[in-house]
Amino acid sequence: MSAPYAGLAVLCVIWGLSIPATKFGVMAMPAMLLATLRYTAAAPFFAVLAWRGPRPSARDLVRLGILGIIGIDVGQVAQALGVARTPASVATVLSATIPILVAVLATWRLRQPLRAVHVLGLLLAATGVGVIAFARDGAGGVGFVGVTLMLVSAFAVAIYYVLAAEMTGRLTAASIAAWSSLFGTAPLVMAIPWMGRATPTAVGIASVLYLGLLVTVAGVWIWFVVLRHVPARIAAATQYIQPVIGVAASALLLGDRLGTGFYAGAALVLGGIALVARRGRSR
Repeated sequence: MSAPYAGLAVLCVIWGLSIPATKFGVMAMPAMLLATLRYTAAAPFFAVLAWRGPRPSARDLVRLGILGIIGIDVGQVAQALGVARTPASVATVLSATIPILVAVLATWRLRQPLRAVHVLGLLLAATGVGVIAFARDGAGGVGFVGVTLMLVSAFAVAIYYVLAAEMTGRLTAASIAAWSSLFGTAPLVMAIPWMGRATPTAVGIASVLYLGLLVTVAGVWIWFVVLRHVPARIAAATQYIQPVIGVAASALLLGDRLGTGFYAGAALVLGGIALVARRGRSR
C-alpha cells in the first residue's frame, strides 16, 4: 500500500471515530464547551495556515466569517448538542447525510445537475432517517430533539462546503479552512463563561485532544495531502467506510444496542448516499 492510500486508510479511522469520541466528550462536559475546546486546541495550527497562505480581500474575510459561523458555531455546536441527546451509532448515520445535502445544495448554488437516480437516493436516505428516528428497538426511539439537532448540523456543514467551494477560485482550500475556523472559534471562546463548569477528567481531556488535534488538525492535513495523490472519486468513497467504523465503535465502546429498525434505516441512508454519489452517463 502506497503512502497516500495508507494515509487515506488512517483518515477513515480517525474521522470514523469522531462521533464516538464526541459522545465520550459530552459525557464529561457541556456540549458547547466541548466544541469550543476542540477548535481552541486546533486554533494554533489554523493560525499558521492562515499566516502562510494568501491574504483574503476584505470582502472574502466577511464571507469567511460567515462560513465560520455556519460551519462551526452552528454546524459543530449543533452536532455536539445532538450527540449528547442521541446514541452515537444513530448520530454517526445521521451525520453521513452530509454528502446528500451537499448534492442538493450544489444544484442550487453551483448549478450541478440532479438526475433521477440522485432524487431516488435522496428519497431513500430521507426514509432511512425517519426509520432511525422513530424506530422502537435497539438504538432507535431517540426522539425529535436529538435527530433535529443532528440534521441541523448536517445542513449547516453542507452549506459550509458548498459556499466554501465557491471561494476556491480565489483562495486555497487550506486557507478557507483556516480562516473560517478561526472566525468560528472566536465567538465560542468569548461565550465560555456562560457554558457551565466542567471538572477536568482524563476522558474529557482525551476527547478534546482527539477531536482537536487528530480529527480537526491531523485530519485536515492528511486530507489535503491525500488529494494531491489520490483521485477525488476514491477519496470521496471513504464516506461509505466512516459510518461503518463509527457504528462498530459505538457498539463496542459505548454499548449501543443496534436493533432491526436501526439496521434498516442505516441501510437506506447508506444506499441513498451511494445513489447520490453515482455519476450519470456521459453524453
